[in-house]
Amino acid sequence: MVVCICNAIREKDLRAAAKKGASTPCSAYQQMGCKPRCGQCVSFAREIIQSETATA
Repeated sequence: MVVCICNAIREKDLRAAAKKGASTPCSAYQQMGCKPRCGQCVSFAREIIQSETATA
């Protein structure tokens, strides 16, 4: 599923970033070489990262 339309970031990309140590949407986006643009994805990205780190 696409989470961030502006940067074409998928849920699996965010989960992979969380596994590599990203604890916030901004740090995950930095790992991918971009940053949130419109901001609508940030809350959902935060939920995905938190769920991934909770199961790790």
